[in-house]
Amino acid sequence: MFNINNILRENIKRLVPYSSARDEYQGEASVFLDANENAFGSPLNQQFNRYPDPLQYEVKKRLTEIKGVPPRNIFLGNGSDEAIDILFRSFCNPGVDNVIIVPPTYGMYQVSANINDVEARKVLLTEDYQLNLEGIAEAIDEHTKLIFICSPNNPTGNSINREDVETLLANFNGLVIVDEAYINFSRQKTFIQELTEYANLVVLQTLSKAWGLAGLRVGMAFASEEIIEVMNKVKPPYNVNEASQQLALEALNNIDQVNGWIRETLLQRDRLVLELKNLEFVLDIYPSDANFILVKTTDANGIYNFLVNKGIIIRNRSKVELCEGCLRITVGTPDENTILLQTLQNFK
Repeated sequence: MFNINNILRENIKRLVPYSSARDEYQGEASVFLDANENAFGSPLNQQFNRYPDPLQYEVKKRLTEIKGVPPRNIFLGNGSDEAIDILFRSFCNPGVDNVIIVPPTYGMYQVSANINDVEARKVLLTEDYQLNLEGIAEAIDEHTKLIFICSPNNPTGNSINREDVETLLANFNGLVIVDEAYINFSRQKTFIQELTEYANLVVLQTLSKAWGLAGLRVGMAFASEEIIEVMNKVKPPYNVNEASQQLALEALNNIDQVNGWIRETLLQRDRLVLELKNLEFVLDIYPSDANFILVKTTDANGIYNFLVNKGIIIRNRSKVELCEGCLRITVGTPDENTILLQTLQNFK
């Protein structure tokens, strides 16, 4: 049975979080002389002289309307990367504990593990890019705190079998983190709907992909109230700036526009798959539930360098285990995709 106190670091249990001026004050006021801010304003058209809401309540309230999750079950961070790092710092003792990652997958899990001096145990995906449940079970020991699963997966693009993730959730006494950065492009339903069923589930999402706000750095974590409380205790007091909060709130009122972009992205993804298959140097195109495709080729390095010289940048994943010979291509606008396809026609 999962118990958060069994995996929480002892120093985090004892941690008294920083209490900011905005944490201590509740209610309405017209004169703020508590936080040593510049009372005269900002040298900008908009005023950013006041510290932002440390818990981003207005943004969370809007997300509640969209996601159906109460604000108490939502963490907002400076990108999903901050949420990943906070999970390491909250639950993993440096030099003692370990986490499990399932390559090929998002590289920040390994980077965060290295930064926090936590062993990352690698259990490769199967040849069809699904979980090796037997291998994961063998890798788990009493010091395993977190399992990271990216679904839809980066860089492969496919969704992970839901039943396999549920098997881990039901049998692992640490946290299972399901990273759904690309869920808006997927045919699969989000794991957010399972939060009430699994106390050890953390779901990561972002406004960087489908919502087109990569430059604002707003990531989301959805989890039980007790997990969110820990993350809020560990995070810096003002981790999401006021400009990002305001612009995110504005963007979240434009769902129809975002849904239109998602539909167009899926159409363009199908177009790329259809036309790339006709090129003689393309060996395979893997099924994708994301806004990119993984393409196996006869000469990944040559194609990549050829495109760079033409001013077209894709991602060379040929050195990644199980992705030998592969290029990852983000779905662009119709015009960008036309330029890519026409250029590739000239590759020899």
